[in-house]
Amino acid sequence: MTTVFNTCTNIGAHHAIIPVYDAQSPVSNSTSPEMLSISEEEVKQSIPDVSKPSLEGIWTTAAYKIGIVKKEEGYKGVILSAGNKAWKPGYVKFNIAADSTGVFYMGDFSPNKFDKAVLWGKNTLQLGSIFLKRGYPAFPDDTAAALYAREMAASEPFIEQLSDKTLLFRIPTFETYAKHDIDSLLKVNDPLLKRTENLVIDIRGNGGGSDISYYGILPLIYTNPLRSVNTTFLSTPLNNRRMEGYLSMPGLSASEKKDIEAALKALRAHPGQFVNLNNGRIVDVTKLDTIFPLPKNVAIIINNQNGSTAEEFLLAAKQSKKVKLFGTTTQGVLDISNMYVAESPDHQFKLGYCLSKSLRIPDLAIDGKGIMPDYYIDKSIPDSQWLMHVVGILEQ
Repeated sequence: MTTVFNTCTNIGAHHAIIPVYDAQSPVSNSTSPEMLSISEEEVKQSIPDVSKPSLEGIWTTAAYKIGIVKKEEGYKGVILSAGNKAWKPGYVKFNIAADSTGVFYMGDFSPNKFDKAVLWGKNTLQLGSIFLKRGYPAFPDDTAAALYAREMAASEPFIEQLSDKTLLFRIPTFETYAKHDIDSLLKVNDPLLKRTENLVIDIRGNGGGSDISYYGILPLIYTNPLRSVNTTFLSTPLNNRRMEGYLSMPGLSASEKKDIEAALKALRAHPGQFVNLNNGRIVDVTKLDTIFPLPKNVAIIINNQNGSTAEEFLLAAKQSKKVKLFGTTTQGVLDISNMYVAESPDHQFKLGYCLSKSLRIPDLAIDGKGIMPDYYIDKSIPDSQWLMHVVGILEQ
């Protein structure tokens, strides 16, 4: 396993330029929100046919109740009520053009463009990363579409029983804060996990985080020793500040502090060089004492938004004889990793860049290639049906 200081957060495929704003002079959106005065009753009356699902109607997302009305150029989503006091009734929250592209205005009025408005089932509307639930008129919906919408909108992991044979474990992120929730779910559901034949782990859209977040999953799916190829870190005074910062982490154990101090000593002894912080080992091998008979089959659903730590998880998980990957090729942003953010001398922006490179390259490069699935899910299968497609294969 990698050490406590190994993280692979995926920001802009491991590089980023982030503007720095003066807290005393917050940036304001120079564009006034578009207004369309309309009442909830008027929205209801504008629906052409309440017996047929269409975009027109009343929808909710987060703290907003929104009325969607048809206009010549497409559709407008208008605030009917909002928990965000900055958004008043009549403000246009989003526009959908005739070609289904559009823009959703966030809580601070910043525009968030999306490529396509998609109606999943009858009661879920997706606008990029935003999901809306229909309030009126409501229609009976199919289970697959409703569950897909719940999965993609979730910010926290959850476990759900799909059948007597199959469990779903949805993990939207491996960020450090998710470790507690992931480990808690594993603990609470331990008896259920170990008596159920199939486990589907859906990590679609999971862009990474910290390796420690997935460590608790590996014993459950383990079948044979796991080989983890190590990384080397470029030692410079600026780069080493990241490691120095770890010493002030709250709750640091004595052994973790010792490891960090040893790593710092090795880095400082080799300025300008790539340093192996694992005592020169190319590979670490993890052997566990127990192989659990159940789950017998583990399917991990992946897509092209999986990168960084999510890909590191896949490299470990797919070594198990129980595991198969379903979906499409991942993003391919893992070889150069361990991000650090440094502020520019003029304090106008921050630069996100990486400090390490994997010893896998060039023999097993992931960057620019990604990790391929064992079972490719082609475009004829809608995103909302991927899960049921995988379950069908497992339960055949």
